[in-house]
Amino acid sequence: MSDVDKILGVLAEYDSPSEIFHACEETRLAGFKHFDSFTPFPVHNLDKAMGLKPSKLPWIVLAFGLMGGMFAISFMVWASAYDYPFNIGGKPTWSIPAFIPITFEVTILFSALSAVFGMMVLNRMPKFNQPLFNILNFAKVTDDKFFLMIESSDEKFDKDRVVEFLNNTRAKNVIVVEA
Repeated sequence: MSDVDKILGVLAEYDSPSEIFHACEETRLAGFKHFDSFTPFPVHNLDKAMGLKPSKLPWIVLAFGLMGGMFAISFMVWASAYDYPFNIGGKPTWSIPAFIPITFEVTILFSALSAVFGMMVLNRMPKFNQPLFNILNFAKVTDDKFFLMIESSDEKFDKDRVVEFLNNTRAKNVIVVEA
């Protein structure tokens, strides 16, 4: 196993949202593709500074929501009009207004489940072990510190150059993370 295989990446610590924002911009402009930021709260436009593409999750939720609504309507029409029709006082065997509440609920159910499971798939979860959790300073990410990590899987990754680059982005600490 080579040294690069033992290294997960290089982690840099910052004190403020503006520092992590500018560090992400500089990292993207330097040509790095495999890097991530860790913040204690959402930083406005950080995704644009990192050059991230829009998420596919809204389209997944929309598709499954529409599928759930169509499933609910078709099942109720089939059940009440074809499989087991009741003639009650001459009313139609299927009536759209009667089906709206159930259709709405099934649409919401399918949308919510697809959001949860789609997010887990897109985020490659669950991860049972993350080497970053072994770094003592990284515990501050849930409190008041901001972190940027350039991963060793990046084609431009060279440990010494990345450490120097992150130090030039005004990082407070720079740590090499081992896998």
